[in-house]
Amino acid sequence: MFRQLKQSLRNAVRSNSYSELGRDLARRFDKIDQQQDQLKIEIGRILVTLRDGRYASPSTFLDAEFKIFSQWGDDGLIQFLIAELTVARRIFIEFGVGNYKESNTRFLLMKDNWSGLIFDSSKKNIDQVKSAYYFWHHDLIAKDRWITVENIEAEIRQCGLAGDIGLLHIDVDGNDFWIWKKLEVITPIIVIIEYNSVFGVERSITTPYRADFDRTKAHHSNLLFGASLRGLVHLGNEKGYAFVGCNSAGNNAYFVRREFLTPNVKEVSVEAGYVESHFRESRGQDGRLTWLQGDSRLECISGSEVFDIATERLVKL
Repeated sequence: MFRQLKQSLRNAVRSNSYSELGRDLARRFDKIDQQQDQLKIEIGRILVTLRDGRYASPSTFLDAEFKIFSQWGDDGLIQFLIAELTVARRIFIEFGVGNYKESNTRFLLMKDNWSGLIFDSSKKNIDQVKSAYYFWHHDLIAKDRWITVENIEAEIRQCGLAGDIGLLHIDVDGNDFWIWKKLEVITPIIVIIEYNSVFGVERSITTPYRADFDRTKAHHSNLLFGASLRGLVHLGNEKGYAFVGCNSAGNNAYFVRREFLTPNVKEVSVEAGYVESHFRESRGQDGRLTWLQGDSRLECISGSEVFDIATERLVKL
């Protein structure tokens, strides 16, 4: 409720000639946001210090998880990886950031002072990013673009990026596999990519490529999108990346370039690293949540057309 009030006031102040009192309130709200973010960063520093002191060699990849700005525990996983790996160019690229309130790279930007390039298809979201205090505090490029296989390399080159970078995160709710497959202009050390755990652990599949792919239009349930974990591991192997694990939410898979693996960052099998998601985000024909779980999610999209990555053929689920 408080966040909605703040945003409503900000929008009103930016679009109308409000009194000085209203402007002062908006400035105060912005200051509160900044202080809250700084508190989060300091908590994150403490968590990293504790983790490095007490859990320098976590028994499993998931032991490193904690959340600061990420939606799930990805902030901790990323901190673990950059502490273990030698990253010369501290640069990230992230696709599908929303308004950047929840993001897997914002902690890197604000705590570790990495430089970054972020994309979102919504101009409104990117305008919010550009109006935030951290945008000028840090070296961040934010672009509103609908990312496709056809435009992605040109978009990155236009920002002056090429070759080795520290981290790439792809989360576009659909063409993730195809975008990673296309990307050759950059060679990230760490790749984080969304997988669809509904597809299970056995099959190497993805949704067929369409430049205008929309997961809601692909299937009313919102469950038909992206690639299976095995499909992404297949692609990772082709590109020289080792699969090192997933987050505990069961939506992000982590890959590291093979030459950067360490005794504490090890390759794992699909079976060992797979995590089933427990999101109950399915929707019915009327757009309302239906709360499907487990195998019932796969049954809902059974018979849909997908692309078999190993055989390079369209098949039915």
